[in-house]
Amino acid sequence: MKLYYPLLHYDATYRGMVFPLLKPFIKGGDFTDAQRIEVYGVSEQDFAFTDRMEAADLVILTMAWNYYVKTKQENLTVSFIEECGRLHKKVLVVNVGDFGVKIPSFKTIIHLRSGGYKSKFKHYEFCVPPFIEDPLKKYFSSDQVFLRPYQKQAVVGFCGQANASRVNAFKEVVKTIGRNLKYYLRLSNEDPQQILSTSYLRASILNFLQKSDGVVCNFILRKKYRAGVTSNKDFHDTTLAFYNNLRDSDYIVCVRGAGNFSVRFYEALAMGRIPVFINTDCALPLDNIIPWKKHVVWVEFEERDRVAEKVKQFHEALSKKDFIDLQRTNRKLWEDTLTLPGFFMSFIPTLK
Repeated sequence: MKLYYPLLHYDATYRGMVFPLLKPFIKGGDFTDAQRIEVYGVSEQDFAFTDRMEAADLVILTMAWNYYVKTKQENLTVSFIEECGRLHKKVLVVNVGDFGVKIPSFKTIIHLRSGGYKSKFKHYEFCVPPFIEDPLKKYFSSDQVFLRPYQKQAVVGFCGQANASRVNAFKEVVKTIGRNLKYYLRLSNEDPQQILSTSYLRASILNFLQKSDGVVCNFILRKKYRAGVTSNKDFHDTTLAFYNNLRDSDYIVCVRGAGNFSVRFYEALAMGRIPVFINTDCALPLDNIIPWKKHVVWVEFEERDRVAEKVKQFHEALSKKDFIDLQRTNRKLWEDTLTLPGFFMSFIPTLK
């Protein structure tokens, strides 16, 4: 499938808002394919690009929609999409950030986003995973999963922000109401969010687990995101503690953050761990081809008080071999379908 993107739309000052697949390919002239493979895990042989829109099977909008809103260039992208429509070309567009921004409805777009609410997705909206660095290579200099032996009781891990304070919960709710109000008053383009305190939600889930004698809890609780660390974050002690917690646990509690998705979910899979997925009307990538309930402990929001029971049932249904195999399978799932090349090589063919 040949891909086209308008290079003139590229703005180097907002490189963080470039469409993810294009980042490895919009580089300086001295950037080699070997470097592309080393840095991004993708080769110029993996995707076919054309510099003629007419010859393309699929068009990619170069920058995230948020960029065009932020730089007040929405008219530019609207006219571009209309031009693509006249040539009967579908256009891949992406929303970035925790919340995403409102996108006008077009018959010709395919909209990718990490967050949002699955029940509100239109037929042309799909989930894209956050593309993380390989934690095994980055923090443990390895490409092999640390295999956990099967034990009678499941070890459930969590390292991160959780706050049971009702005062803090009230502050978070007020902040969300204020953000939503700006949207409805047309003072902001950010999509409105469910009214809840996510740090209180996490604390309540962890409390349900801690009160159960059916699982073993391995929790490190923080009152602030990244424990308040703002510099040298990648290799700060708190970050190393986070990945050690993943390594030393069987199951990982994954609950939404500010946006309705969890980066921890993908970090757990990359480490070969089993996410305990609290479904807050989340969208998951490639849910038409990935049987997600075989890879995670699936807990509906309304059943969150039964989270320990759900983990126990899932764990006891596995044999020793099943448990080892699932760790390897989850790591391979991340490698094959949730990395940057893996996702797009899996997703683009489904558009045919």
